[in-house]
Amino acid sequence: MTGLDTNILVRYLTQDDLVQSPIATNIMEARISEDDPGFVSTVVMAEIVWVLDRAYGFSGDEVAAAIERMLQAENLIIENEQEVFTAMIALKEADGSFADALIGALCAAAGCSRILTFDKLALGLPGFELP
Repeated sequence: MTGLDTNILVRYLTQDDLVQSPIATNIMEARISEDDPGFVSTVVMAEIVWVLDRAYGFSGDEVAAAIERMLQAENLIIENEQEVFTAMIALKEADGSFADALIGALCAAAGCSRILTFDKLALGLPGFELP
């Protein structure tokens, strides 16, 4: 298994760099496989969403589609896959930010009964409440 950093995946998804994008494509399509998969950490997933949204101006639907493709890729192992899926659905349905939904899903999986926050947008997600 090979760990993949945010920049490799962003270059692959966006194909925006003449030098790095072909290298990322080779990694994703030739070097990692079902037998030797790429590992994508939860932190990398959160960074990818942030970069695609803030730096590239992707819509929520476009970001959700990119996450969905990664979740379906047979050559990738996504850490906390179910929680990432839950956050992707929240993003797709415009129920809050990916990061907040991911925090909520991870806390629920850990057995938290509630998540205290001052974030007004997060308050619309299950489990979040004001202190």
